[in-house]
Amino acid sequence: MSEQTAQSAFRTGQLLMTPGAMHAMADAGQDPMEFLNRHFNCDWGELEEEDKQENELSLREGYRLLSAYHTHLNVKLWVITEAADEAGNRAATTILLPAEY
Repeated sequence: MSEQTAQSAFRTGQLLMTPGAMHAMADAGQDPMEFLNRHFNCDWGELEEEDKQENELSLREGYRLLSAYHTHLNVKLWVITEAADEAGNRAATTILLPAEY
């Protein structure tokens, strides 16, 4: 995947996807951008409220961002954007299965 071009609330870095996530989305007939767009727009998905608040802090402070979603076939996916460097750049955003972390 290449760098994201749609609107985003933060710098996303290179877009990556693990084999397991790729297969899960293909099996469900879903496009990666469905999950990425939600993540990029601060819809953190199926996280506890405390984790959503942690993401809001991470967004302000440049820490790692994590979202969790389920495919139509109920397979859990994580979307993780790496912490920002001193210049505010984030190296990558990855879609993966929790077992692949």
